[in-house]
Amino acid sequence: MKKLNIMYWIFTGLLVLLLGGGAIPDVMSVPSAVELFEHLGYPAYLLPFLGIAKLLGLVAILIPGFPRVKEWAYAGLFFDLLGAMYSSIAVGDPASGWLMFPIGFGIIAGSYVCYHKKQRAAASKQPLSAVA
Repeated sequence: MKKLNIMYWIFTGLLVLLLGGGAIPDVMSVPSAVELFEHLGYPAYLLPFLGIAKLLGLVAILIPGFPRVKEWAYAGLFFDLLGAMYSSIAVGDPASGWLMFPIGFGIIAGSYVCYHKKQRAAASKQPLSAVA
């Protein structure tokens, strides 16, 4: 269980660094983020909304409990990354620019899988009287 906990926090920490590090410039509408968004063909007013949504998703993943909210948060972060990858491909960005996307998907998947393994392990350790 200790190894699983360590793996979960490694993947989740990387997830927070990757997506949280990208969300903060979005919320603040940093010029480089606005420029990237315009390159992808999106209006700049959408940038803070997506940044706040990413931050809320990360908070939902980090707060204990609320398993259904966590499921939605993982799905939302996955679709955010999927949309970013599709947008990058659609505007004709070179394939070398897509290398971070599989890493991001792997980090999301690692955190998600470890989260569910932790949940199953915790459920199997509960006494039967607590389950009923």
